[in-house]
Amino acid sequence: MHAFDVLGDPVRRRILELLLESEQSAGEVTAVVRREFGISQPAVSQHLRVLRESGFARVRPEGARRLYAVEPAPLREVDVWLEPFRAFWTQRLDALGTELARGRRERERAAARAAADGATDPPGRTDT
Repeated sequence: MHAFDVLGDPVRRRILELLLESEQSAGEVTAVVRREFGISQPAVSQHLRVLRESGFARVRPEGARRLYAVEPAPLREVDVWLEPFRAFWTQRLDALGTELARGRRERERAAARAAADGATDPPGRTDT
């Protein structure tokens, strides 16, 4: 199964998010996923199996429990594949960062001017 086929399913993405927080038992994962998605325990088990067999999750037995954790290697492969596409959003994010900084500087200057003028209200605020 291709990585994007695995990651294209919202239930599997949510399971990976849960496993990113910490290693979790199948029961813990099942409880959250059943509550959030309303699917059966066998359906959750199937999603866990897909994640395990595709290499996105690893499992280790601990007594009667099975503990799942994220396996980072396939995610790194996805990251490498996405690298050439980052230029599409990196430039826009850089521009957004510039605009946010510009707005912050303008607010700071306005606040400094207001303080120097002895005003008690921040700029742009009007009390009625």
